[in-house]
Amino acid sequence: MGVERANAYLLGTSPYPPAYIRAPFQKTDPDPFGHSTMNYLSVERVGKRFGPRQLFEDISFGLERGQKMGLLARNGAGKSTLLKCIAGLDKPDTGIITFRKDIRVAYLQQDVHMSSAASLVDEVLDNNDPVSIAIRAYEHALAKHSDDLQQAIDRMEEVHAWDHEARIKGILHLFGLEDLEQPVNTLSGGQQKRLALAKTLVTKPDLVILDEPTNHLDMDMIEMLEDELSAPGMTLLLVTHDRYFLDRVCDEIVELESGELHRFKGNYSYYVEKRAALDEVRDATQDKLRSLVRHELEWIRKMPRARGTKSKSRVDAFYDMKEEASKKFDKEDVSLEIIGNRLGGKVIEARNLTKSYGEKKIVSKFNYSFKAGDRFGIVGSNGIGKSTFVDLLIGRVQPDAGSTSMGDTVVLGYFDQKGLQLKEDRRVLDVVRDIAEIIPMSKGRKITAGQLLERFLFSKEQQQHWASTLSGGERRRLHLCTVLMKNPNVLILDEPTNDLDIPTLNALEDFLAELNVCLLVISHDRFFMDKICGRLLVFEGNGHIKEFVGNYTELRERKRVEKLRLSQANAQARSAAVEAAQQEKVEKPRTKKLTYAERLELEKLDTEVPEMEERKEKLTASFAEAGIGHEELLKRGAELEALIKELESKSERWLALTEKAEGE
Repeated sequence: MGVERANAYLLGTSPYPPAYIRAPFQKTDPDPFGHSTMNYLSVERVGKRFGPRQLFEDISFGLERGQKMGLLARNGAGKSTLLKCIAGLDKPDTGIITFRKDIRVAYLQQDVHMSSAASLVDEVLDNNDPVSIAIRAYEHALAKHSDDLQQAIDRMEEVHAWDHEARIKGILHLFGLEDLEQPVNTLSGGQQKRLALAKTLVTKPDLVILDEPTNHLDMDMIEMLEDELSAPGMTLLLVTHDRYFLDRVCDEIVELESGELHRFKGNYSYYVEKRAALDEVRDATQDKLRSLVRHELEWIRKMPRARGTKSKSRVDAFYDMKEEASKKFDKEDVSLEIIGNRLGGKVIEARNLTKSYGEKKIVSKFNYSFKAGDRFGIVGSNGIGKSTFVDLLIGRVQPDAGSTSMGDTVVLGYFDQKGLQLKEDRRVLDVVRDIAEIIPMSKGRKITAGQLLERFLFSKEQQQHWASTLSGGERRRLHLCTVLMKNPNVLILDEPTNDLDIPTLNALEDFLAELNVCLLVISHDRFFMDKICGRLLVFEGNGHIKEFVGNYTELRERKRVEKLRLSQANAQARSAAVEAAQQEKVEKPRTKKLTYAERLELEKLDTEVPEMEERKEKLTASFAEAGIGHEELLKRGAELEALIKELESKSERWLALTEKAEGE
């Protein structure tokens, strides 16, 4: 079943569910877990095997209306597979998946491939309801300056489609999709993922299922998506490696570990705290069990062969205890290590570097000499040219003007956003052996390709699997392995965090934090950038690149303060203009008398205007408070703007009535 057919059933436009998805339960049905009957989704004892490997088994959980759940697991543990089973793209081996009656569900898969030649607006509005038909006709007529435009406008009025049309354009603009007539198959992979995400939100589903929604989004888009998904009433099930996103959006974390599900009622910060405490208790319990097993083993060895009933029960209890003590948990971390080849004084030097594509300027007269120990994060909106910039630095792309040069001692490691191009007939072990059979490590040590793969959590069994069968995260981990095994001293990472699980990200961050190389990182992962980059190259558009000393969070705070100052300056300018206008009107005498109604109005304004002035001063002062969130800042700004507008109107009216009263 394709994504279109699955979403057709989930969104209620097709009555034919997959066989394992039970008919939606009614309001009067008992919830399978004994919770309230407001469950939107129930997953009951679901299991799935992939070849010889059991991904998960006997998984059960429910999702209630308004709940926002994040699903965590290591790469290859089955996160995406579980979401596909819920969405109807895959079939579980065991168990039942149930949706509540009459709810609309939308699913965004991790990898999106669109081959349709339809326009962007046709793809987003692919339903045949009257509103969708009217909006499609209007947008096409508008783009082509058609004679049917007035007819399309009349139809929009008739079906009341303007609000929905504004929402669609707003969401598409949010994800950087402006040309509604552009054919879908001409969009880049990242643009197609953003289009699929926009389409998911446009449908206004009751339940949204998202697999790595932040991939291919720039940081501004991610923060706006956080605001969209944090709205009250939105019900959400998502897989993401973005820890800030999990922390700000989700109110429950579910972890899939060793085929079992663990639930944590809180955001990501709460999960980290409780997970650490749980690991500590579990380790202590395991140590105690192992000690008891050793003690019982001695008793069993000394016990005579003839066993009574009590002895047999003790033996049975021993084997149960031994099994529990032998349990293995997913605690292994990726082990990263490189030699750290000596790096000379010259690393990468750019002189008057300039590049454009048509009228679009990527970089203009950029000058910088990168040195050993430099750790730069590269930030900017999607499509602004960050990847092209690093390709210019290393000579993959030729500049229009200027030049770049690289030092003789440079050993370059480039983690490309495109990833490994894996052949169908290559096993995981062959991919590494094609580069080197023996890999030199620090202090003169050497390890084999197989041993290196084990450090990257590929077991001996997995090393024999076809590389083309790896999950998205496993492919990224293998790619990272092939880059680091070359022992680079200049490391360029272009979106390294996409699809990597959180334990691998933590290991990579700790490794990079201690690494003495020249490091350039392009990433939309704000947590990752904050942890490893203390300086930024900020793409401001039109070829301008500005250096900023500080991490990404500090950059956002600087921009927030600058925006606040600009808002205050504009408010002061408007206030000064009002005062000047008032002064000008004061100088003009009034001769007409006030009516009775005008006297009452003036008395009311005598009270209201000072009160509004006081409110404006307090609201303006509140912008200087520490710790104001982005959403609260926007809210206060809108309130201040509305207040100033109203105050201007009432002040002018008060002034006019006052002048008229004085002229009596």
